[in-house]
Amino acid sequence: MHEPAPAGTTLVDAQYHHLQITSPQGPLTDDLDGTHNGLVSASGGAIEVTTGMHTGSVEVTVEVHSERPDVAADWDEIAEISFHSPSGEVLVTHFMDDPADLPSLASRGPGPYRLRVHARGRDRAVDQILVDDVVESYLIQSWPAAHQDAALVKATDAYGTQVRARPADAPIVIDHEDSLDTRTARERDILHRASPPRPAARTHRGHQTRVRLGRPSRSRCRGSPPAR
Repeated sequence: MHEPAPAGTTLVDAQYHHLQITSPQGPLTDDLDGTHNGLVSASGGAIEVTTGMHTGSVEVTVEVHSERPDVAADWDEIAEISFHSPSGEVLVTHFMDDPADLPSLASRGPGPYRLRVHARGRDRAVDQILVDDVVESYLIQSWPAAHQDAALVKATDAYGTQVRARPADAPIVIDHEDSLDTRTARERDILHRASPPRPAARTHRGHQTRVRLGRPSRSRCRGSPPAR
């Protein structure tokens, strides 16, 4: 019988449909699988978890294992991705902010690991901002393992289907108070990759704005946003 895995649970702030998993010492190595399976993806040396909610608090549980655990039941979507930690510290972070109060996912220091991300509740508040109740939950498990291709283990929520069906260069709609001109390059990058498909452009105060952005650079390191 396996010993209980070290674990922690806390609320994490999602922004622009993302949570981030990264190393405080710098980007994870560049051999991350860039496949986007609707739940977890890799870009610029970081791992990103896609949330249904645009901005708000989600519940995140981290479990670190010594070997591959059984797949947990009662989750809507489950996906796996491999990474290599040069520093031995890999943390869930509030997006573009400080790390959350959760265990490091690199439980045995530097080396290769496998990550399994579970999601539940992404269809309950799609695109919403600052929902009063916590409606989304995530379980993130890690264990030492050699590199494997990213894999979608379970796919049942509608939001994941939307994300997987979206063309990489689909136009996005800016419909928030601040205009495109006031956004940092990092925010525009996130918006391009995170915005869900929409049947038509929305209006804001009687004006319709549809913007097409270029592909984000995959070589940009994740870290502090560039100066305005």
